[in-house]
Amino acid sequence: MSDFKELVKSFPKTREYVRDFFVYGFKTREEFGDKSPRTYDNERRRLESWLAPYVRKDYVKNGSNISLAIDSNLLDTNPLFQVWKTKSFTDNDIVLHFLILDLLQNGDALTAEEITNELLLTYDVLFDTQTVRRKCNAYEKEGLLNKKKDGKNIVYFLDNSLMNWFSENSNILDAISFYQMAECFGIVGNTISDQLDFHNDTFRIKHSFSVHTLEDEILFALINAMNKKVRVNLLLKSAKKNTVTDNLCIPLQIFTSTRTGRRFLCCYIEKSKRFTCMRLDNIKNVTLLAPAPDYDELRNSLDKNRIFAWGVSFQSENDSRLDKLTMQIQVVEPAEDYIINRLKKEGRGGTITRISKGIYQYEIEVFDSNEMLPWLRTFIGRIVSLECTNKAVERRFYRDLNTMYKRYGISGEAMPPQDT
Repeated sequence: MSDFKELVKSFPKTREYVRDFFVYGFKTREEFGDKSPRTYDNERRRLESWLAPYVRKDYVKNGSNISLAIDSNLLDTNPLFQVWKTKSFTDNDIVLHFLILDLLQNGDALTAEEITNELLLTYDVLFDTQTVRRKCNAYEKEGLLNKKKDGKNIVYFLDNSLMNWFSENSNILDAISFYQMAECFGIVGNTISDQLDFHNDTFRIKHSFSVHTLEDEILFALINAMNKKVRVNLLLKSAKKNTVTDNLCIPLQIFTSTRTGRRFLCCYIEKSKRFTCMRLDNIKNVTLLAPAPDYDELRNSLDKNRIFAWGVSFQSENDSRLDKLTMQIQVVEPAEDYIINRLKKEGRGGTITRISKGIYQYEIEVFDSNEMLPWLRTFIGRIVSLECTNKAVERRFYRDLNTMYKRYGISGEAMPPQDT
């Protein structure tokens, strides 16, 4: 008998399922080496059940592989919100969920014993008082119910004032529709929209990163830790080595790439006494620890160092100094002044100097000039010279340029400046 179940007990497990196909997808059944064939089949069936319209199957030499094809600018919501709604439950869970919430709809505040009695009288179902109390406490922790002390008793009640306000102020629903598509924790807006039976017919987001919702549980824990100014222990998974390690650090800020959408935690590693960034999609779990007494000083230090970070790296090959990069480009003035404007807009604080007519020099100091290479290549064809104190970066740039010359059959060779 198959042990396949569509629902899973915890969101971290759901997150791994979807990420295997969405982020690390395009693998056949045989290529899932770290999991059994049956596990692969179960994960594939879950994915097809949750996200059927977006599942794509490609046939290759060794079989077929499954991936997710999601075009964000055509969607009225994020389809990956569906994975938040896949938690397994028992028969008692589902019965108590609907009956307790229905019983408290009129605003009554009842004790666990009173709720148990009313469930029997009103719905003809019998539950143990302790079971009802545990369920009410769990719902209070999740925010579904409120509780307060009434004399010597603890009473539970349902506060519908927020949902009633939403219903009476329908204009706010457009804002919720936009929020669920464009901001962190969009599942909150999606849940409110579902509860009010409201459909987004207004907004489409061209550059929306659907996969962010898979990281929001981790993001929430990190933001909570930053608000409390505490240390954390991160369970970090290496996608390349397929290993899981513990990392003790002080979380300071979240960085988001506007180009790839990838999100990073910028933190301070006390053991090595340096700032570093970790990808959110590699963090499996966050455990909050003791307060960090020097949190504010570290945050101020990060603000001072961040201006020298081109991307997310705070480490140069030579730890004793910053990489200094100098690039000269040629433009046709004034027709190509937009190139200079682009340097000013995208140069992240670098100095721009007009050397002569049509020749401009761009200079900047950064921690890791390797991160600049993709941006620098966009100026190929205009670059007169490029020098960097990190000679490995300089050599890599000219090596890539010469490789391009050969592929396009261009005679000659680009030569880096000679060391003096």
